[in-house]
Amino acid sequence: MSDAFKALVVNKQENDFTVKLQELTLSDLPEGEVLIRVQYSSVNYKDSLASIPEGNVVKCYPMVPGIDLAGVVVSSEDPRFKEGDEVIATSYEIGVSHFGGYSEYARIPAKWVVPLPEGLTLKEAMIIGTAGFTAALSIQRLEENGVTPDKGVVLVTGATGGVGSFAVAILAKLGYQVVASTGKASQHEFLNQLGAQSVVSREEIYDGKIRALGKQNWAAAVDPVGGEPLASLLSQIHYGGSVAASGLTAGVKVPTTVFPFILRGVNLLGIDSVYCPMETRLKIWDRLATDFKPRNMEDLLQQEVTLEQLPSILPTLLKGEATGRTIVKL
Repeated sequence: MSDAFKALVVNKQENDFTVKLQELTLSDLPEGEVLIRVQYSSVNYKDSLASIPEGNVVKCYPMVPGIDLAGVVVSSEDPRFKEGDEVIATSYEIGVSHFGGYSEYARIPAKWVVPLPEGLTLKEAMIIGTAGFTAALSIQRLEENGVTPDKGVVLVTGATGGVGSFAVAILAKLGYQVVASTGKASQHEFLNQLGAQSVVSREEIYDGKIRALGKQNWAAAVDPVGGEPLASLLSQIHYGGSVAASGLTAGVKVPTTVFPFILRGVNLLGIDSVYCPMETRLKIWDRLATDFKPRNMEDLLQQEVTLEQLPSILPTLLKGEATGRTIVKL
């Protein structure tokens, strides 16, 4: 094994910010018990933020971004993993304060590593990535709060993005009636292919006015959007229904009233895929390899790119141009 390898490195020094491919050695990698030859990574909104100077994601420089990775164990100081094992590592501090997946090799703490479940390939694991994992965690939390297919229609906002598209596909496979909300009129066919029974515009969910209580339209919702649209959505949930909230693309402030909660018993469920306990993480990945695994996995893949292409690809998520998932082959 050659000691030198390629990685995408972001660096910030005073007013100088760079995103470029560099040659690293194994001694450049941070501490961790498991050395992994990375086969695939993926592109997430958080990775795009890491690629700009004002992204406020990276905690220290220089940094190798990429909050997701999947590959083969080269060596391990932890008995749970051995050379040749196929593994996944997502979230925690990966790509934020610990070198991430945009690198041919990664050294990761064993407590962050998940064995690749039977039923998934490494490529499929990165088509899923943090986005698909977040969607799956959202749906499990809805199930735990009593949402079942017979309760009524489930809305998915931001439906063409990574979390949203996976939520549509998983819910459809589980037999739910799914309505997808998007601002991209050109992507209705894509969402119908994933299993959405109908597609509505984002203006039908939030028209610029937030009502204390609106018409009860949805039994539940998966919301990676946040902000004022989430406040509007909460007022439209059925009595006793739930909303799983995981994102902030529309902002961090949710100017709602207490009425959906105290008059309709609506549940707002916070979804944290970053520090999700390992017991839950393993359960979700097992479900993603079985009953949660979309029938149309390849339909969720927008493109497969190389490390060299990443600097031009990363900004597309910030511009709202991405549809489905982008993975990186190393």
